Amino acid sequence: MSAILPINRDKSPRGSVAPGHRRVAAIDIGSNSVRQIVADVSPEGAIQVVDEMKAAPRLATGLSATGALSDASIQAAIEAIERMATLARQLGAERVDAVATSAVRDASNAAAFLAQIQRVTGLRVRVLDGDEEARLSFRSAVAHFDLGVGRTVVVDIGGGSLELALSAEGVIENLSSLPFGAIRLTEEFLSGGVTEKAVARLRKLVAEGIKEQLPRRDWRGAQLIGSGGTFTNLAGIYLARQGILTARSVHAAHIPHAELEHILDMLVDMTPEERRELPGLNPERADIIVAGIAAAAEVLRRIEGREIIVSRYGIREGLLLEAARVVPTIADPGEARARSVADFAARCHVEQPHSSHVQQIALTLFDALGERMGCSKEDRDALSDAALLHDAGYHISYERHHKHSYHLILHADLLGMSPSDQVVIANVARYHRGGPPKLEHRNYGALDKSLRRRIKRLSALLRVADGFDRGHVSAVADVKIRWMQRAIRITPVPSDRRANMRLEMWGASRKSALLAKVTGIPVEIVAPDGQVLSSDAIDSPEIE
Repeated sequence: MSAILPINRDKSPRGSVAPGHRRVAAIDIGSNSVRQIVADVSPEGAIQVVDEMKAAPRLATGLSATGALSDASIQAAIEAIERMATLARQLGAERVDAVATSAVRDASNAAAFLAQIQRVTGLRVRVLDGDEEARLSFRSAVAHFDLGVGRTVVVDIGGGSLELALSAEGVIENLSSLPFGAIRLTEEFLSGGVTEKAVARLRKLVAEGIKEQLPRRDWRGAQLIGSGGTFTNLAGIYLARQGILTARSVHAAHIPHAELEHILDMLVDMTPEERRELPGLNPERADIIVAGIAAAAEVLRRIEGREIIVSRYGIREGLLLEAARVVPTIADPGEARARSVADFAARCHVEQPHSSHVQQIALTLFDALGERMGCSKEDRDALSDAALLHDAGYHISYERHHKHSYHLILHADLLGMSPSDQVVIANVARYHRGGPPKLEHRNYGALDKSLRRRIKRLSALLRVADGFDRGHVSAVADVKIRWMQRAIRITPVPSDRRANMRLEMWGASRKSALLAKVTGIPVEIVAPDGQVLSSDAIDSPEIE
């Protein structure tokens, strides 16, 4: 079994369960929030989400000072858990697993709280120790990321504690739990206000506390995956700063170290009211987000990491996989993404021979031109996926299929790629035909400049590649490319010596204007008999 399990968040028929599947529910009673997921789990561990519910009773509030859960938090938590238990039973869940974490683990009145939950809801709650909490977070990470190569640090920051799971080649080497949750740190350091001095003291405490658990010599440069509300809100802020407000999910967002520090500095300088109104940040978390991000920054600094990769999944999904008795195994890097894209293409009834042929030509163009155009390895992967999916909207409407492709890709559950990559792929597919990218287009103009550059470069390549298969008959077997001083010359190689490539020559030429604009020199399509069609001769709308 592959490590990356499909989690489909489109609501399934609520009253029916597929043959062989089990409908189960998981409730995570955390220090800040209580979260539930109800899902149908296949024998292989595939998860179909039926419903979700969340509440934020903040059980950790005041715990450091009093040692006990407050009456108000207990009442809010029990009301939420009762609603969740009722929903799970109404949906026919055959099993409801409920666990509690740091706040309940540390509270002097935990036994009374758990007894009250059982009396009101009938649920027996299992209190996780720190290692169990870290293990479930790791299990969820294994199910969503390729962890089979190199070293990985999975960090989960809750309201009361910070959990670390350290793995090498997908095998856990160490689990630990530290009292560095967002609520706990806020109450200890920031109750008098958020200042640079207070944040510096907070970071110093975290830095000292993680030294023993995270030896730098062993974990320098490790991949860092973060789960929990601190990281999903951090990703929301980061994506909003990039103009990616259309992302379906923050899952798999890559946040560079420098951006993390910039965001932290920005939050420290803001008033509480400004933080509550910040795009991408849940207002309910505005008062504790600084402490959470400061702790995350110290973990990343400790391992001298380049970035944080964000997981929107955590303990609940780990519980579901545990309930399904799924034993996680490690996937080959990239396997999940390739399979996810291929499955999505099949569901959209994409014409596979055409899309694969366009992909081949697009990648040949990329390999010859991409480096000089300023493209990266990640751009090659994005172009490959966009080529396979560019006609995804064809079954909805031919005339506007490029726009339908954009919306379908943007809202698809595609594994193994970041939100920014998914937005890029959706836009590149959008611009494989029709008008070129323009700033007045809402899907394009609001994006960060670096993302717009990526979209424009890759769209330019995909348009030409698609033109070379205008007839969908693979008349062009290959292309030969020369970047000369006065022009880029692209010569199609016929699949058959008798093949007539006039349609493909015309198709590639009429879609070459954007490539000429991006590279700054004309594009010439050269037939085997020497005939030349130049982008300069194309009557094309203005390209921004």
